Amino acid sequence: MKLALDFRKTIEENAAEYFEKAKKAKKKLKGAKKALLKSKERLKKAEAKEVVHEKPVIRKIKKREWFEKFHWFVSSDGLLVIGGRDATTNEIVIKKNTEKDDLVFHTDMAGSPFVVVKSEGKKISEATLQEVADFTADFSRGWKQGMSTLEVFYVNPDQVSKEANSGEFMPKGAFMIRGKTNYITPNMNLAIGIYKDKVMSGPVSAVKKNCKEFVEVIQGDKKTSEVAKQIKNKIGGELDEIIRALPAGGCSLNS
Repeated sequence: MKLALDFRKTIEENAAEYFEKAKKAKKKLKGAKKALLKSKERLKKAEAKEVVHEKPVIRKIKKREWFEKFHWFVSSDGLLVIGGRDATTNEIVIKKNTEKDDLVFHTDMAGSPFVVVKSEGKKISEATLQEVADFTADFSRGWKQGMSTLEVFYVNPDQVSKEANSGEFMPKGAFMIRGKTNYITPNMNLAIGIYKDKVMSGPVSAVKKNCKEFVEVIQGDKKTSEVAKQIKNKIGGELDEIIRALPAGGCSLNS
């Protein structure tokens, strides 16, 4: 070990200086040891703590079917029925999703969806015809106006045309009906249930046949969002889907 001495100082003064340095070094060493012990204690406590890993929440993404962009239900005979939500989807229903053996429903009053029952090569029963007529009325302006019934008719797809009469204009979502029309007197009745994993709204008879749990909906003045929450509490389902399944213009639950 080498010592550097200050020749300007006496041996005693040099010794005293080194003695002071030694004292300071010893004090620092003691503090360092103390800090090291504290660090070791904290490390032990951290290692002793049980690390809780939260399990990731896995949400199943539901497959959306093509018909869910429309109003829809499955009849008591198992036939799919679709209806436009607005002018754009009215156009899509008729132009892209109607085949020659289907039937097209509409009302005599403005503000009604075009509704199509998909025959799938089967004969459409009287029960399904009535259900589709009821459904067409439910989502027409008649629901909002509190009407108990209105005129609903059905025709073959080849009777529905976008070609207007001479001098007339055919707006988006509207079609010209030519030829014989078949009228059915509808009843305003609607229910909402869970069909498989989807929220389905339709005539009570169809929903009752296809859904284990359902609630009946009647005309009323409650907000759609309020009624949707009540329905969700009773039968479950996604709130947004329930809202989309309800008619515009207010409603209530049938107590």
